[in-house]
Amino acid sequence: MRTALFSLAISLGLLAPAHAEIRAVIVGVADYLTLDADLKGPANDARLMAETLIARGVSPALITVLTSDPSGLPSGTTIGQPTHDAILAALATATEASTTGDTIVFTFSGHGAQAPDLSGDEGGGYDELLLPADASGWKGAIGSVENALVDDDLQAWAQATLSRSIKVVALIDACHSATGFRAVGGQGVAKVIDEAQLGIPDDVVPVAGTAAPPLQGDFVFLYSSQSDQRSFEYPMTDGSWHGEFTLRLAQTLRDTQDASWAQVLTATTEAMVQGPAKQMPDGEGPLLLSPVFGTGPTTQRFPIEDGTLAAGLLDGLTEGTELTLYATPTGGDPLASTILTKVTARAATFATPAPASARWAELASVPPPAPLTLAAPALADPADPHDYSAWIAALPPPKANPDLVPILTEGTIALANADGVLDPEGPNSTPRIRLQPGETAAEALDRTLEQAAHGLALRKVLAGATGRSLTGKAPLSVTTDRRAAQGTCGSAADPQPFDPAQGVAPCDQLWLTITNTSGTAQDVSVLYFTADFQVQPIYPSQNLANRLAPGETTRVGLMIEPGSTAGLEEIWTLAVPATPDAPRVDLTRLATTGTTRAAPSDPMTAWLATRLDPDATNRGFSLKPAPLTMIRQIVRLTGDPTSTLKEN
Repeated sequence: MRTALFSLAISLGLLAPAHAEIRAVIVGVADYLTLDADLKGPANDARLMAETLIARGVSPALITVLTSDPSGLPSGTTIGQPTHDAILAALATATEASTTGDTIVFTFSGHGAQAPDLSGDEGGGYDELLLPADASGWKGAIGSVENALVDDDLQAWAQATLSRSIKVVALIDACHSATGFRAVGGQGVAKVIDEAQLGIPDDVVPVAGTAAPPLQGDFVFLYSSQSDQRSFEYPMTDGSWHGEFTLRLAQTLRDTQDASWAQVLTATTEAMVQGPAKQMPDGEGPLLLSPVFGTGPTTQRFPIEDGTLAAGLLDGLTEGTELTLYATPTGGDPLASTILTKVTARAATFATPAPASARWAELASVPPPAPLTLAAPALADPADPHDYSAWIAALPPPKANPDLVPILTEGTIALANADGVLDPEGPNSTPRIRLQPGETAAEALDRTLEQAAHGLALRKVLAGATGRSLTGKAPLSVTTDRRAAQGTCGSAADPQPFDPAQGVAPCDQLWLTITNTSGTAQDVSVLYFTADFQVQPIYPSQNLANRLAPGETTRVGLMIEPGSTAGLEEIWTLAVPATPDAPRVDLTRLATTGTTRAAPSDPMTAWLATRLDPDATNRGFSLKPAPLTMIRQIVRLTGDPTSTLKEN
């Protein structure tokens, strides 16, 4: 169970008055005054969150930003330093200025830590800490880390605020545990400080006692990772750094209108699974199923200023993105089409000059993913006696900002994510390159990298081709049941609702019930993305019909066979609106690498295939293909190497 910064209690929601206001205290701690623990991303995170809240209708005058670097902050906001006293004072001021039905948003990006609880209110556990800029080491006289924000203090503020019928939203991009992981060669920076670095003596142990009572009121708290995971910050292609959670959360909030916090959390989690670290966010609170505050984004189009696009990497745009240009923020006829060339965090240039009347740009399509890149190899165990010369000779030259980190271990290569963490989900959960009979190291590496490049590229293309609205109006409903294995493989218990937190084991079965809830026929495909980067076709099989009429339901089952690879895997349920008198769209043909240069008959498959083909040369304007819906189910798999799936 999570040891959270705040305790959880369910309460009845209160109706907010029409004039309810939203205040925000945004904290970004990049430069530490005493600790040798500086980060590069939190100041950028603070600016991004301020911009995101303003885009959702929050007044700049009601936003306080406490950051190590105040440059570039939106005008009208209150600015200060992210020290212990300044943070608590800003929170207290926000509470005093608020009234019944108002909302206070608290965001924190910086280091987290744990310290033994000496008050006993954690029930014999550890206090969770957020570290302001003036945090230092352990002080025995106070029984805590000096100037740390302790969960007790934050909970006291939160309860005092909630007791006045003020809603509280907390978005925390920090981590509180560094156990169970080994980072041996990644590019990301973990946002955690361990007990030794804080000078906590080994003989200080938690005091047993009675846990503090849970919070009462209307709140929602989103955390950047599970209690046993680390949170990371990463560089973007233009050199700027951001916390992975804050970046994806801000993008989701910008692209989402009528969504609940639970839907935002789901979308953020899925976007992070696409990213370099398998960092699983979490959320809690009575408002989790309530609509997000604010009015949503002011426009679905990006502004053009002085012939340059006022949007960039932070908006999910990359070089090669195709845009349609308009004179107005909504509606109107398209003026021209173009592609983006140079793209920075907040701006982009067009391949051809925009018409003088063009003031807005709308996304038309995303470019093919960039080729897969690797970091320099890292040795997991310096005492490893194996000879890795053949593997090292087969590896391509290392690149900056790599997709994968090759780790030399057990006589082979493990391909870790860009965080360089080996086996984060247990032994052998990082995929290994296995030599097939007669293969050389170079041949095995080429085969595995081709498989990984295809799988990662397909996931990115499908995610980029889907609509970004997460309003709960998807054309499909998908429920998943788990039938746990009993005795021999193939014998299963009665179906139970699938709980992703429990995971699945070898011989377990997963059954999807897919219903077309729209008023249009949908062509449905199901793919499975394994921990070792394979994309496996699940449904339809043998070219059987996969078109669901409005209201129609189908059942799709799969079984995890013995010898499955531990780790996080994904089920992709894909739907394309059926075109009258047109062939069915079957996206299972994209599962294997040998089909991407084929000429399939349906437009969606053809369009996606060109995005997967690194030799594709068509960069001119093209009409949008039929809308694609992608519903992703995360599967936490336990087991040992060599995973395969079987359709039931």
